[in-house]
Amino acid sequence: MNQTPLSRLEADLSKQGLDAMLITDPKHIYYLTGYASNPHERFMGLMLARGEDPLLIVPALDADAAAAASSVSNIATHSDTDNPYSLFDRYQGRLGRVGLEKEYVTVSRYEQLNSALGGASFEDVGSLLRALRVNKTPEEVARIRHAIYLIEETLRQGLTHVRAGVTEIELVAEMEYQMKKLGADGSSFDTMVLTGPKTGLPHGTPGDRKLQHGDLLMFDMGVYAGGYASDITRTFAFGDISPELRTIYNTVLAANEAAIQVVKPGITCASVDRAARQVTIDAGYGERFMHRVGHGLGIDVHEYPSLHGENMDLLQAGTVFTIEPGIYTAAGGVRIEDDVLVTDAGVEVLTTYPKELQILTN
Repeated sequence: MNQTPLSRLEADLSKQGLDAMLITDPKHIYYLTGYASNPHERFMGLMLARGEDPLLIVPALDADAAAAASSVSNIATHSDTDNPYSLFDRYQGRLGRVGLEKEYVTVSRYEQLNSALGGASFEDVGSLLRALRVNKTPEEVARIRHAIYLIEETLRQGLTHVRAGVTEIELVAEMEYQMKKLGADGSSFDTMVLTGPKTGLPHGTPGDRKLQHGDLLMFDMGVYAGGYASDITRTFAFGDISPELRTIYNTVLAANEAAIQVVKPGITCASVDRAARQVTIDAGYGERFMHRVGHGLGIDVHEYPSLHGENMDLLQAGTVFTIEPGIYTAAGGVRIEDDVLVTDAGVEVLTTYPKELQILTN
């Protein structure tokens, strides 16, 4: 029988010698229980104590929603005037080693939990959660495919509004309108539309620059749909571009394809980065590719693994990640980003939007 992520995590309690785990990242709570919520400053947590039923703690105003969506039926609530940490009184003196997501827990919350749990020691369980999430189920892959479909359709619809004189921020607004119109839950990160020399900024900020003939036009965007993210980048030419920019484009496209070609189970994450990077080095642009080649993709738009040149972790079938080499110069930059799935046989490219240089005119 296939175990759920929650049952697998519960089994890890005894394997790791833990008395309990407290999960507080809302994304992890959704992944483990099916209940999605942003509690803002209010406390929300999933307590897994050995030998006991899981306990989901939510703000009182979310009680009905949690009961309807969560696979965990044991739910405790707290009002805005309550001290939510008093709900841990039942565990006083009973817990020795407790697992926490140390990358997520703030110092303030850690201090309150330390007081509430009566001197328990805390261990990081981030690696356990990463190990659960890295191998996507067919259902998870299907949700990612849908999120990719929505962002690619957003791009197709949004491109009809490209014309000389349109500003970057106007195109951002159009793209985000299309996302919602098509049924996405929202953008998975701040939508990036850059034009001309600003495409040479890997993390540029869209503004009031107007699109001109001879510009490169870069879109980096994604959506959430059904709890899962997409992330795609495509770069276009608006009218004729310089020979140098064409060379940069073709080099990035070759780097993207070189990285895809090496993906299969059992190779290192570093191998993917190095395959793309070598193409840029051979073309004389190695120093202009200054970020990793990709990152994991799932319930977070950036998650494990990190595809950089020193990561010796091995790829596994079921892992979804981005491949997004880029070259950035003062004259302009190009990034081409695909979302890929590691399969038993090798790799499947989930993004389908064409990558060959497209010249837009209007």
